[in-house]
Amino acid sequence: MPPPADIVKVAIEWPGANAQLIEMDQKRPLSSIIREVCDGWSLSGSEQFALRYADGPQLYITEQSRGDIKNGTILRLAISPARAARQLLERIQSHGIDARLEALKELAKLSADPTFATEFINMEGIGTLARLVESGTHFGEMLAFTLTAFLELMDHGIVSWDLISLSFIKQIAGYVNQPMVDVSILQRSLAILESMVLNSHSLYHRVAQEITVGQLIGHLSNQEIQTYAIALINALFLKAPEDRRQEMASTLAQKHLRSIILNHVIRGNRPIKAEMAHQLYVLQVLTFNLLEERMMTKMDPNDQTQRDIIFELRRIAFDGENDPTGTEKRKAMYTKDYKMLGFTNHVNPAMDFTQTPPGMLALDNMLYLAKVHQDTYIRIVLENSSREDKHECPFGRCAIELTRMLCEILQVGELPNEGCNDYHPMFFTHDRAWEEFFCVCIQLLNKTWKEMRATAEDFNKVMQVVREQITRALAMKPSSLDQLKNKLRGLNYSEILRLRQSERMSQDDFQSPPIIELRERIQPEILELIKQQRLNRLCEGSCFRKLGNRRRQEKFWFCRLSLNHKVLHYGDLDESPQGEVPFELLSDKIPVSDIKSVVTGKDCPHMKEKSALKQNKEVLELAFSVLYDPDETLNFVAPNKYEYCIWTDGLCALLGREMGSDLTRSDLDTLISMEMKLRLLDLENITIPEAPPPVPKEPSSYNFTYNYS
Repeated sequence: MPPPADIVKVAIEWPGANAQLIEMDQKRPLSSIIREVCDGWSLSGSEQFALRYADGPQLYITEQSRGDIKNGTILRLAISPARAARQLLERIQSHGIDARLEALKELAKLSADPTFATEFINMEGIGTLARLVESGTHFGEMLAFTLTAFLELMDHGIVSWDLISLSFIKQIAGYVNQPMVDVSILQRSLAILESMVLNSHSLYHRVAQEITVGQLIGHLSNQEIQTYAIALINALFLKAPEDRRQEMASTLAQKHLRSIILNHVIRGNRPIKAEMAHQLYVLQVLTFNLLEERMMTKMDPNDQTQRDIIFELRRIAFDGENDPTGTEKRKAMYTKDYKMLGFTNHVNPAMDFTQTPPGMLALDNMLYLAKVHQDTYIRIVLENSSREDKHECPFGRCAIELTRMLCEILQVGELPNEGCNDYHPMFFTHDRAWEEFFCVCIQLLNKTWKEMRATAEDFNKVMQVVREQITRALAMKPSSLDQLKNKLRGLNYSEILRLRQSERMSQDDFQSPPIIELRERIQPEILELIKQQRLNRLCEGSCFRKLGNRRRQEKFWFCRLSLNHKVLHYGDLDESPQGEVPFELLSDKIPVSDIKSVVTGKDCPHMKEKSALKQNKEVLELAFSVLYDPDETLNFVAPNKYEYCIWTDGLCALLGREMGSDLTRSDLDTLISMEMKLRLLDLENITIPEAPPPVPKEPSSYNFTYNYS
């Protein structure tokens, strides 16, 4: 007979004594259980003690968190959080250096515990740590532990960052600006400054006065602190006022940030970890967002300076030195030239740039192409002006629409997503990456127009094909613009048609009743195949990231299904694993028989408390939770959409429920179509021997013809 749901069997340790094996009644007050445990070891003053986990982060157990205790958990009797906070506060202010160092080391570890942190903060502990830093008397390990504890305590959000003093900021900034500082101190100092900037508008201005971008860029050659330095650059960039961002971008360009990142980070001798990939993605987004102002600026048809840019486009294309002298003749020639340039409004092309997006950004792109890649620009314009009217590719209209499309693809003007690591190395290979990207894509558009033998009526169709070519090429993560060109060469119009047909798997050819019947017969066995694949992936397991306030100090956990499909094993890891994690290292488990349901997205308990800000949108789409007896949850945030589909499908299959993800539907369509084609090809290859004419009979349900061409 199984034990009652409210009873968990645990072991409790105490130094120098045999462990107590008890059945913990979750309905009893925790203080009563602690008193009983203390009595077992003849310890008085049970109110001065508490229970902590013996493994992992060793967090304190409270009435609110006790529900997480599982059967077989090893606990440890420890002094209470309030007593521990009081003792550590006294020890870190003692005169003995060794005693103070040990106290700070223990404090750095305990500060991650929210229960302890609350007690320590209530005793003015943060103020004490701040004064230790401001005094400038701590160095080496002692200072590193002090900064670690300070950052961990502040990350709980109990105390506002606005309370931090200017002298503390100056001291922390001083560590960053010093040429020779211990790496651990530098890491924590950069992380503290980043948190200040992100969490307080007033502190942004103070930090910006103390830290220069040049000093931060100087740290990028050190692989141990690259991520921290880029994170602080991003934070300063993100929080800078609108009028300061362009200035900051110019400074970053002058300091050669892009080339330093390319050489020391992207092409460095270390693989790029998830946090660095995220920071590169954030920097990429913030850089492209500098284009938003031009993207949303309409052209003023009466502004002569802006009109001169259009005149310059015409002059470069058609050599304006041969202009006729008469006003009317010149006007007629301009109108003809503007038509050849592909503008929609031949009389006043400035009107083509009054729609936002892309606004003036499109004109900027066209001028860059005309000046920097003049031969390409002239070739595109003259080549199309010499075609038959119905097949000419309107350069002006195409450039404007292409600019709008690229803004959508690269999400210009959008905030970075918290969980996204989607940076493109090629954008770090050129100082004018955006403009060069446009130049590559406008040539692609012109080439695709010719391949499609398009006319003006086909404009939208061509743009759809070009969008697909660009997005497919970007998905391959080309490392340079030259590599992008090679990818796009392989994605010509014929290849796009082939890919579309392959992905569609000739669905239109499989709509006849006999084929539908064959599909229905095949579907159950294909679904079973997909189910087994999903369960096998769950048995291999996956690594998940724990969401916290600071990304750089990432915490990971691993989950995998037992080989007999009866137990989910999971546990915390110090770092992301390089392969399969043995079951022995996963200390926690959930019997599959206890699982009640699987919920996703906003229905997950760990998502209900999240704000609806844009930064959480992607996290929301990757979240799922396992609900199990008695009223417990195991919360996940998948690393990507693929893992999300694998796990939600696998868990549904485990519970005997329908697998409904987009991945399953796609796999089902693909595998069924492949199986049907194989069976139809087998029919085609059958050699029928000569025989007398068959006796007429009722037509078979598979009496159909199929065109294999």
